[in-house]
Amino acid sequence: MSSSRTARERVRAELTREITDIARRHLATEGAGGLSLRAVAREMGMVSSAIYRYFPSRDDLLTALIIDGYNAIGEAVENADAACPPGDHTGRWLAVCHAVRDWALAHPHEYALLYGSPVPGYHAPEDTIAAAVRDTVVYGRIISDAHQAGALNPPDICPSVPASFSEDADRVRELIPGVSDDVIVRALIVWTGLFGWLNFELFGQFNNTILDRTTAFDHSMRCQAAFLGLPA
Repeated sequence: MSSSRTARERVRAELTREITDIARRHLATEGAGGLSLRAVAREMGMVSSAIYRYFPSRDDLLTALIIDGYNAIGEAVENADAACPPGDHTGRWLAVCHAVRDWALAHPHEYALLYGSPVPGYHAPEDTIAAAVRDTVVYGRIISDAHQAGALNPPDICPSVPASFSEDADRVRELIPGVSDDVIVRALIVWTGLFGWLNFELFGQFNNTILDRTTAFDHSMRCQAAFLGLPA
C-alpha cells in the first residue's frame, strides 16, 4: 500500500510539473491574463475536468507559477551571495543584483508575472509571501552585516527622514535590524532602483537608447551601492 501511494504521489508530481511547464510557455504567447486551464489541458491531451484535480482554478495555477518564480529568484540570489566572501559586502550586493538580472533576462515572461502589471481579477494569497521575500532577506542580510562590521557609511547628501515614516521603517527593519531610518530609506531606494532598471530593460524602455546594458547596469548598481554607503 505504501509503495502504491508513493507511486501515485510521483505521478502526481510529474503531471503537476508538466502542467506548470506548459503554463509557463503559454505566458509567453497569451500573457498571464490569457492563461487558460482548458488550453493547458488540450496541449497535454487531458480532458479539461482532469486538470482541475491538480489546479482547481486558473488562480491556483497562477499562484503556483508565482511561487515557483519567486523561489527561483530567491535561490539564484542565495547562491550568488553564498559564493562571495562574507566580508565583501559590495561584492555580495553586486552579485545579488546580477543574479536577479540574469534570471530576469532568461525568464522574461515569468519576471513579468512577478513584477509587471497585475493580472486582472487575481489577488495573490498569503501562500506567496514566504517565497516572495527570499531574495529580500538576502539583501537585508548584506546591509545588516555591513552595518555590524562598521562598513556602512552613507554619504550625507539626503534630507532628514520624515518622522511619519518611522512606523513603516520599523516594519522594514525586521529584515535589516539595527540600522537607522535613513538607512532603511536608502535600502528601499536602491532595491526599487534595481527592479526599476530591470523593468525598463525588459519592457522596452531602453530600446534604441541604452545598448551596452550589462556595463550600464553594473555601473548603476555600483552607484546604488555607494549611495547606500557600501565601500567602494
